[in-house]
Amino acid sequence: MAIKNFTTKIPVTKTIGEIEELLSQHGAKKILKDYDGAGNVISVSFMVTIDNNNIPFKLPIDLNAWIALLNKAVNEDRKLPFRYADDSEQARRIGWRVIRDWIDAQMALVETKTVKLDQVFLPYVYDIGTDQTLYQKFVENKSKFIALPEGDSSE
Repeated sequence: MAIKNFTTKIPVTKTIGEIEELLSQHGAKKILKDYDGAGNVISVSFMVTIDNNNIPFKLPIDLNAWIALLNKAVNEDRKLPFRYADDSEQARRIGWRVIRDWIDAQMALVETKTVKLDQVFLPYVYDIGTDQTLYQKFVENKSKFIALPEGDSSE
């Protein structure tokens, strides 16, 4: 199977606008975009009030991971044409489109009250002081979050 959205031609700016719309429709009070030095969006942050607390979230894109995925699909799996190899612009378009689709699916679960918004986005809760998401903190020191069995060296 090919990569989801691999043929998209939808500009990143349009997809980011759709992400902002989804977030604002579901209670985001503030939305912020971070850019790299070349003017490309590298993350979308937003704040939602939950139980009278303003909770910040940060959704990054890992461009290198998307480029690697494209290159694997081109060079190893032979599932994509060669023109997609090392195409960082296409990787950005695909990556942000997949993130938008994921947000849309998660918001459908929130709307049905199957999950809560903070539950869905928990790994992306953002600590402004340390410039880390909860998931990044978890990866750094799992033992602060959960009691691991003795001798468990899994990373």
